[in-house]
Amino acid sequence: MTKIQSLTDLGVVKKEIERQVKERAAMEAERLAAIEKTKVEKELFSRSVGPVKSLQPPPKVRLVVELPAPIPLQRQRDEQAVLREALSDEWDATSLLDTDEALSFRRPGVGLEVVRKLRKGDWSVQAHLDLHNARTDEARQLLGHFIREAHKQGLRCVRVVHGKGLGSPGKVSVLKPKVQSWLIQKNQVIAFVQALPAQGGAGALVVLLQGGSARLGLARSLEGGHG
Repeated sequence: MTKIQSLTDLGVVKKEIERQVKERAAMEAERLAAIEKTKVEKELFSRSVGPVKSLQPPPKVRLVVELPAPIPLQRQRDEQAVLREALSDEWDATSLLDTDEALSFRRPGVGLEVVRKLRKGDWSVQAHLDLHNARTDEARQLLGHFIREAHKQGLRCVRVVHGKGLGSPGKVSVLKPKVQSWLIQKNQVIAFVQALPAQGGAGALVVLLQGGSARLGLARSLEGGHG
C-alpha cells in the first residue's frame, strides 16, 4: 500500500480509486448490455419462429437377429458314409467272380498268389461273422457293420459264415450269392475265397481286407505278408 506523505499523494490515490470505480462500472454496464442484447435476440427469434416443441426421441426398435441353425456336420458325414456303404441286392457279382469251383474273387491288381495263399489258409483269420438264421436285410446290415469295423481295427483276414443252405428249398444257400455280391461292393474287401473244410467249407468265405497302407494295385505288398 502506498504510504501517503503529503496532500499531493492523497490526490493521486483519490484519482486512482475513481479510475478503478469507473472501470468497474463500465465493465458492469457492458455485461448488462450483453445480457439485454441476448434477451432481445432470443425474443426476436421466438417471435419469428413461433411456438417450439421439444423433439421427442424416436422409439427404439430392438432387432432380434436369428442365428442360423447349427449344421449337423457329423450327422451329414455319417449319412454320407451310410450311402457310400449301402449294399444293393441288384448287384450282379457273377461276372466278377473267378471261374473256379469255389467262385473266388480278387480285385484288379491283386495277384493269383494272394488268392492261392488265402485258399491254403496262410492268412490267419482274426475275426468271424456268423449269419446263420439272419434274414436278408439283417444280414446285409450285419455284414456291412462287420467289414467296416474290422477294417477300422486294422484286421486283414476275417471269415463270414453264410451257411450251406441245407435247410433251404433246393438245398441251396440263399445268402451265399448275396454275401458274395455285398462283399464285392465293399471297397475294403480286396479278395475272398471259399473257406477250408475245417473253417466251414462251402458255408463260409475267408475275406482279405485292405490294409492301412495297402492299395488295390500293390499286389506285390500283399503277396509278401500274412495277416
